[in-house]
Amino acid sequence: MPLFRIEKIVLIGAGNVATNMALAFKKKNKNIVQIYSHTERAAKILGNKIHTSYTTDLNNIVTDADLYIIAVTDSAISSVVKNIHLKNNLIVHTSGSVSMEIFKTDSSNFGVFYPLQTFTKNRCLDFDTIPVCIEANTLKNQEILSAFAKDLSKYVYVINSEKRKLLHLSAVFACNFTNYMYYIAEDILKKYDIDFDILIPLIKETANKIALNSPYNAQTGPAIRKDIQTINQHLDLLSYNDDYKKIYDLMTDNIMKMKHLT
Repeated sequence: MPLFRIEKIVLIGAGNVATNMALAFKKKNKNIVQIYSHTERAAKILGNKIHTSYTTDLNNIVTDADLYIIAVTDSAISSVVKNIHLKNNLIVHTSGSVSMEIFKTDSSNFGVFYPLQTFTKNRCLDFDTIPVCIEANTLKNQEILSAFAKDLSKYVYVINSEKRKLLHLSAVFACNFTNYMYYIAEDILKKYDIDFDILIPLIKETANKIALNSPYNAQTGPAIRKDIQTINQHLDLLSYNDDYKKIYDLMTDNIMKMKHLT
C-alpha cells in the first residue's frame, strides 16, 4: 500500500519561521490552503504573499487538511492546541524545546517538524540545506512526516523530544549567544567610530573554519595563547562597561580551562 501523502497544509503562525516555511512550501509546490495568525495584518501579508486564504479565528480553521503546522512562540503553543479542536488530523509544532507530548490529550496523530535554522522574515533561505528534525507518536506518522520533510530538505533526522531540547540548547550557544557577541563587537566599534563591516571577513572565516575543524581545534586568540598582557589591556579598554568586562573575563577564563591553561 502506498504511503499516505500530505497534500493540504494549514500553517498556524505568520512570524519568522512560518514565513520561511510558507515560502519554501510554495517553492516546492506544496498546497497551503490556509494561514492563521492572531493579528490580521500578519495573516493577510503572508496569505497574500503565497496567494492563499487566511484567518484570525481558530474556530474558522479548515478541518479537512492533511497537516497542521503550529509555528508560533513556544509560550503560545499550548493555547493553540487547546483551541484548535482537531482529533484525527496530523498536527505538529516547530519548536526546539517543547515536548511532543503537548498534543497527547488533544489529538490522536501528532508530532514535531523542527527546522534547525535561524529565520527572519526578510531573508528567504534555501530549505534544501536546512536540517529538519522530526518526531511522531506512531511509526506511520513518522514515515509520513519523514517523506514530507525529504521533499523539502536533504537533511532529515528522527530525533526525540529530549535530544531535541539538547539540540536547541546547543543552537542557542552556537547562534543566539554568538549573535550577541557580534552585537557587543559592533557596540565597541561604534564607540570609536569604526565600521562593523571590517569584521565581516573575520566572522565568515571563523564560521567556514569549523566546517573542517572541531571548534576545540579551531580556537585562537589571546586566551588560548595565555597572553596575559593583551588580556589585561583589553580589560582596561572595557573599563567603561562592567557587563562587557565580566563577559570578556568569563569567556577568557573558560577558554583557558578548555585548554587546561589554568
